[in-house]
Amino acid sequence: MSIKISIAAARINAGLTQREVCKTLNISKTTLVNYEKGRTVPDVIMGQKLADLYKIPIDNLKFF
Repeated sequence: MSIKISIAAARINAGLTQREVCKTLNISKTTLVNYEKGRTVPDVIMGQKLADLYKIPIDNLKFF
C-alpha cells in the first residue's frame, strides 16, 4: 500500500513553484490551483504528467 500525498504537497516536496509547474505543463495557474484545492480532478494524462514531474508514482497522488 502506498502513502497518498496531495498534489500541492507533492509539488512542494519536489521543490517546484506553481509557476514552474504551470510553465512546464502548459496549464494556467487557475487550473493548477483547482487541482491542488480539489475543486477539479486532472484527467489520467495530466495526472501522469504531474506524477512524472514530481517524480512519484501516480498511485501516490491523492485526487480528492
